[in-house]
Amino acid sequence: MTRLAVFNQKGGVGKTTTALNLGAALARRRRAPLFVDLDAQAHLSGILGPAPGSEESVFAFYSDGKPLGSVVRPVPFGAELVPAHAELMKVDSLFGKGPRILYRLREGLDALLAREPERSVLIDCCPILGVLALSGVFAADRVLVPVSADYLAVRGALALENTLKALEHVLKRRLERRYVLTRFDARRRMAHDIEAELRARFGAELCETRIAESVGLAESPFHKRDIFSHAPTSRGAQDYARLLDELLATGFIADAAPAAAVAPPPAGERPAVGGAA
Repeated sequence: MTRLAVFNQKGGVGKTTTALNLGAALARRRRAPLFVDLDAQAHLSGILGPAPGSEESVFAFYSDGKPLGSVVRPVPFGAELVPAHAELMKVDSLFGKGPRILYRLREGLDALLAREPERSVLIDCCPILGVLALSGVFAADRVLVPVSADYLAVRGALALENTLKALEHVLKRRLERRYVLTRFDARRRMAHDIEAELRARFGAELCETRIAESVGLAESPFHKRDIFSHAPTSRGAQDYARLLDELLATGFIADAAPAAAVAPPPAGERPAVGGAA
């Protein structure tokens, strides 16, 4: 199983787009991933279904101690989601004292997935370095960092590298990570200069696959679809399929045996992944 935190402290770099479409690419291979939305903006949750109430979201896991299995809902393309809610903005002020809060999500996922240890998890972290983002990183085995091909995003990536190194002293392990260039326009000289700078800094930790600037990727969230549902032959779909190929080939995402696709539940029935936590 791979628990992957998709994280960057800078917004607008394609974090949610990457989490969504990498998960959709996994689902197309019958890997039935579990999404966890830890961003109070709830963009991923909004794309993947109707907005939940706070009691049906991951906020209830933090505020009321609800098991994650009680708030999981199906995703049309054969995955499942623990949705976010705007109330997550309160987590830092309500529960941000003490180190135990940072491990709650990891423990909740351990219980949730006890019967499905090979299942992949994609955690869409919020861009603010607080309890939620740290919880996502502490719950993950690896971190994927989208970096858009612009100057400020590069500065943000370098700052994030320092953050990840600092966290390793707390975790007592090195966080394996990959950086992936997004919104890449091959016609711009600056995009290639940025790629060269990141390659010199991160070496093999920078993915070979680049996610090109794409009309389809920009349009698909408006239609509440992943890129494979919205524009399956587009450059964006090809890029995210290649990114998954690369991450599987390098072992960054474990290539577990295909699982049965997640079917929508009967009306009125809420599914659970791996039983109640």
